[in-house]
Amino acid sequence: MIKKPYWSQVIGEGEPLFLVHGMGSASSVWTPIIAQLAEKFKVVLIDLPGHGNTPLPPDHKMDPVALGKAVLEIADLYEFNKFHIAGNSLGGWIGLELAALYPQRIKSLTGLAPAGLWLAPYNARLPGSATSRLMAAGLRGAAPKLLKYEWARQIGFSSVSPKWRELPIELCIDAAVAMGTSTGYYPAWDAMLGKRFDKPISEEVPVTIIFGDSDNTLPAKTSQERSLLPKHAKWLVLPDSGHAPMWDHPDEVSAEIIATAKLAK
Repeated sequence: MIKKPYWSQVIGEGEPLFLVHGMGSASSVWTPIIAQLAEKFKVVLIDLPGHGNTPLPPDHKMDPVALGKAVLEIADLYEFNKFHIAGNSLGGWIGLELAALYPQRIKSLTGLAPAGLWLAPYNARLPGSATSRLMAAGLRGAAPKLLKYEWARQIGFSSVSPKWRELPIELCIDAAVAMGTSTGYYPAWDAMLGKRFDKPISEEVPVTIIFGDSDNTLPAKTSQERSLLPKHAKWLVLPDSGHAPMWDHPDEVSAEIIATAKLAK
């Protein structure tokens, strides 16, 4: 386990696969698919700056390109010259930037509800994002007890997953604690303002994009602009799925990550 400068952990054997979480999240978000992927890959779990077990260093830039460079730092520490990457939300945007800027290092990319595909860049934080962060921060100590109740899980997760009733309680607790303790949440939000993904990606890098049909965080009308992606990108919409497809359809998502990696040359 490499703890400096960023928390990370490697599980399994095979070609390295980095799993990059979203804003206000942590590596624990990948729990439903880690075991399946570890049978095929050397899975690298990371906590981005100001998230999970990684503190926010002073003056650390939090835009997707800078966070992509943090991922590369971790890869260099493990001496992984080339690797696959799968990212959710902000993590998906980070993967897009890495694939565009460093195609010689990225073997394949699977973006799960990636951010950055807006019709137009945001010029202010979404009001709901501030509310979610404040609630999570205020209730983080009580989360383990509260989330044992269905009404609490409905309030916290029904907008994220149409299958919220089926989510393991521990997964919900981990997500709530991650949000409530994330010192990088607002800096990451502010670093995204005025930006969107707008770079070409080489055909040498296989790309699969997966959205849920019930994504309330990044809805299709405003946040899923396909023209920003390369023509060779595969685009999937999973039914009965929200902003975290790996929660709602772990088997399908794992299979797509594996299939995308097999396309790598």
